Amino acid sequence: MPPLVLFALQLLTLALLIALLYRPLGDYMATVYSSTRHLRVEKVIYRLTGVNQDAEQTWPIYFRSVLAFSAVGILAVYGLQRLQAFLPFALGLPAVSEQLSFNTAISFVANTNWQSYSPEATMGYSVQLLGLAVQNFVSAAVGIAVAVALVRGLARAASPTLGNFWVDLIRGSLRILLPFAALAAVVLIAGGVIQNFTGFQDVGTLAGGTQSIPGGPVASQEAIKLLGTNGGGFFNANSAHPFENPTAWVNLVEVLLMLAIPFALPRTFGRMVGDNRQGYAILAAMGTFFVLSVSLLSALELGGRGTAPMLAGGAMEGKEQRFGELGSALFGTTSTLTSTGAVNSMHDSYTALGGGTTMLNMMLGELAPGGVGSGLYGMLVIAILAVFIAGLMVGRTPEYLGKKLGAREIKLASLYILTTPTLVLAGTALSFGVPVIRESVVGTSILNPGLHGFSEVLYAFTSAANNNGSAFAGLTANTPWFNTALGVAMLLGRLLPILFVLALAGSLAVQSRVPVTAGTLPTHRPLFVGLLCGTVVIVSALTYFPVLALGPLAEGLL
Repeated sequence: MPPLVLFALQLLTLALLIALLYRPLGDYMATVYSSTRHLRVEKVIYRLTGVNQDAEQTWPIYFRSVLAFSAVGILAVYGLQRLQAFLPFALGLPAVSEQLSFNTAISFVANTNWQSYSPEATMGYSVQLLGLAVQNFVSAAVGIAVAVALVRGLARAASPTLGNFWVDLIRGSLRILLPFAALAAVVLIAGGVIQNFTGFQDVGTLAGGTQSIPGGPVASQEAIKLLGTNGGGFFNANSAHPFENPTAWVNLVEVLLMLAIPFALPRTFGRMVGDNRQGYAILAAMGTFFVLSVSLLSALELGGRGTAPMLAGGAMEGKEQRFGELGSALFGTTSTLTSTGAVNSMHDSYTALGGGTTMLNMMLGELAPGGVGSGLYGMLVIAILAVFIAGLMVGRTPEYLGKKLGAREIKLASLYILTTPTLVLAGTALSFGVPVIRESVVGTSILNPGLHGFSEVLYAFTSAANNNGSAFAGLTANTPWFNTALGVAMLLGRLLPILFVLALAGSLAVQSRVPVTAGTLPTHRPLFVGLLCGTVVIVSALTYFPVLALGPLAEGLL
């Protein structure tokens, strides 16, 4: 079967599966976060932790809860890494260094899963399971909780509260992520992903030598890594490793896992605000960008210029033969449009414009469909800004779902939008603008000098600030500067947007609902979907155009 036909069938299968999951999964999540009933196991956890499950929180208390939980998580993951030598199943590995432990702890708590190390040679099973895998669950649950809080702010009227963070966190972990991850792990094991505690096994080779083969509880961590759009990998090669992603059909399953919850959350939003058409509008905007990105990246990789790509039939450097250019492009698009950051091919080896496309996917804000929770609340912030722009055009006070959008709401939305570009551009500028730092970066970190080396650093800060976690593999990031700077970018890129989203939710929740009039902009029609897509491009993509022109665009046009 021709590769393009096979790829088209994969896309149709993927679209069909997402369509089948959209309604039941979205409705289920809406029920989970709207129910007043607590499960028995949840009541036990509330009792042990001292949480009053029936008390709701104002937005400042909700945010302080997120902050406290994140701080405890960072300390726990840092401590596990530093004490690794004394833990069981450490595989004889020493404690992780202070700077790398700092970077990794923030990375996994922030749902970034940036890895400046080779996992199988650095982390034992105890740290992988008790530290990293646990954060894969709870950091994803935090993202969904924040999105639900914003939806409640739009759905409620004259309410000072947004729900209870601890209840939302536990429900997201126990009722959504844990059961679906268990099911996904079984499917992955059936597909050939390994799950064991055998450590490293020495085996004989055909040449008469020996080779050390790593094992580990991979399927269980792979499932939540993808379902929670966490990223990272049990092995250094990530989802390009045959133990993590052995076949083409498993590759498609892993893509589905990354997209399932983010694409279903618009349905949850529609159900909770009482108008499913609003969810369809958000879904349409997300789907538009996803299709455009997959098409563009696939075309760029198939049309790779040069003698080697022509002989290979495409730009195959850094890609697995079992996936090819198209399977790699689909996975790469999905991982960078969500906040997953997992890779089944090396983005550093993509064509210049292809690598720039993966970068642009993150620069859009990872909205199509984005990470679990973060994609929805990011798109809703853009929707609020789009309504405001439309209101300016016709001279009316903008309203979204019956809530007036005044100066406070637009300031908070603007701060949200400006946060990640500031972190990305400031981090990249400091890396090349400060002489002492530049000497370290250019001398020890960048493998490829010139335009591509600039792209490697730009990609790193884009990935960190947007909580993605993928990387251009040519950059050595396990250095004092990058461990510190990227750690700060990941932390601020996670917490500052959450702060602005919760403040926005609180501002909307206290408002009374205004009636719909003939002058109210319908936010469920194709016209609004087009306005929403245009706002994403103008506000997000064009912000980065000058810096893209210094890296991937300049390299691609040479």
